[in-house]
Amino acid sequence: MRLIITLAMALSLAACGPDKEIDVTADWSVEQFYSEARSELAKENYLTAIEYYETLESRFPFGKYATQAQIDVAYAYYKFNEPDSAITALDRFIKLHPRHPSVDYAYYLKGLANFGRGGTILDALVERDLSTFDKNLMLVAYNDFKLLLQRFPSSRYAVDAKKRMIYLRNELARADFKTASYYASREAWVAVANRTRFILANYQGSSVIKSTLELQLQAYQQLGMEQLALDTQRVIDLNYNQGS
Repeated sequence: MRLIITLAMALSLAACGPDKEIDVTADWSVEQFYSEARSELAKENYLTAIEYYETLESRFPFGKYATQAQIDVAYAYYKFNEPDSAITALDRFIKLHPRHPSVDYAYYLKGLANFGRGGTILDALVERDLSTFDKNLMLVAYNDFKLLLQRFPSSRYAVDAKKRMIYLRNELARADFKTASYYASREAWVAVANRTRFILANYQGSSVIKSTLELQLQAYQQLGMEQLALDTQRVIDLNYNQGS
């Protein structure tokens, strides 16, 4: 009998224990969800904003708010420094809504997400040396912005995308020039010649063109390629030594 009473008291106490966590969003309308998510995003509470946007779409999967939440959550992930999640969300948005008025923004944000990998490089573009970053990451970001300009040349984001492409092109050229310089330090002149040809073919207008031509001239001279050395010298004289 005492055992029965003890068990009964234990069950009674358990029943009087703390309630389960209450879902404060249980009765929210789609409008309230979106408003609260936007508010949290503005306050830089990115994790909460992400939770609200994703719950909104789960509970209200159709309509303008769900569609907007799909792209807003990508921005929240981007600001939360989760580029992979941001890009996944953006790819999904682009696939589901290829003719949405904001699809150009989706391409632009995708470029920003890839551009920002490895550090907060968006804060001060000219102060960072991207040529020391992973070249493949730079290429991905470059191609994202290129795709935006190809598909939406009149986009409000086109001007900034073009500026970032120019910057990335210079950094890509610098990265390849550093590689060519390394080959030169090892006296691997065939590799130097090949790399400098690649730079001149792909990064015309970049900041390392003159240095690349001079390194190419040295490579051709070392390899005994007299005609190619003369051609390179002629290009240098035509573009950089006039009036000197």
